[in-house]
Amino acid sequence: MQNTINFLLAILYALIGLCMAVAGIETLRDKTNKARIGTTVFWFFLAIIFAFGDWIPAVVSGAMVLIIGILALFKQIQVGSLPKLDPKTAQEGAKRLGAKVFLPSIVLALTSILIAQFTPLGGQVGIGIGAVVSLILAISLTKAPTKQVFKDSQRMVRSVGAPGVLPQLLAMLGVVFTTCGVGKLTANMISHVFPAGNHFLGVALYCIAMALFTYIMGNAFAAFAVITAAIGIPFVIAQGANPVVVAAIGMTSGYCGTLVTPMAANFNTLPVALLEMKDQMGVIKQQAPIAVILLVVQIGLMYFLAF
Repeated sequence: MQNTINFLLAILYALIGLCMAVAGIETLRDKTNKARIGTTVFWFFLAIIFAFGDWIPAVVSGAMVLIIGILALFKQIQVGSLPKLDPKTAQEGAKRLGAKVFLPSIVLALTSILIAQFTPLGGQVGIGIGAVVSLILAISLTKAPTKQVFKDSQRMVRSVGAPGVLPQLLAMLGVVFTTCGVGKLTANMISHVFPAGNHFLGVALYCIAMALFTYIMGNAFAAFAVITAAIGIPFVIAQGANPVVVAAIGMTSGYCGTLVTPMAANFNTLPVALLEMKDQMGVIKQQAPIAVILLVVQIGLMYFLAF
């Protein structure tokens, strides 16, 4: 079964790499992009890493990541000119589809959950299969021609730009922090300020730290390993809390930080680009009050449900 999972993941990552390679080709053709060469290198390097990461030496992947970082440092990765949406076609499609426009997103989520819960394939394969199924459904609903699917797909990929690599880099940073013992060091520092034993203080400290660290790293998964080791285990679980409840609500508390950080490119930067918003922080400003309310709710839920 593990061989089957690895094979399916290889196919899915190859498809992602193909999308990025297409973005690189389209960027190379974009004569208006002042950073055309650097942006093209960025997309092709990402395409190689995603599609062939398991077969190329780690030092080669690392070198490409460093080059990508240098390109970003010197602002040689730019979105450039993207295909424009036809407002008339968009309005007609929205009127014709109505609430059906949400079906692909719902099907993606349901397919992913069902595969993850009721098959041995796991969540990663589930998300990949769900994405393919939802794309087929979207094409069926909209009757979009192949050319339109290609144009909109590469427009969405390119609109993310350099922030598109942040989730991978931040997840890797979380592994580095955990390996280096940042969690234990943080726990030792906090223990001198906040004594263990107070359930509410431990819960509040853990949830707020998850949100703050996620804000800094832009990735709740990266924050989870560090903050759970530093605060969740010694200040909450070791005091008698249910580990399952603590882990689930702790991760959700981290997502409160996701709502307000520009580091979460796929959540807060992509909508700005796709909707062509003038205010780069517009999405975050709308989500900030909700994030605060949700964080308070998570603290209450963990305190009453975990103990």
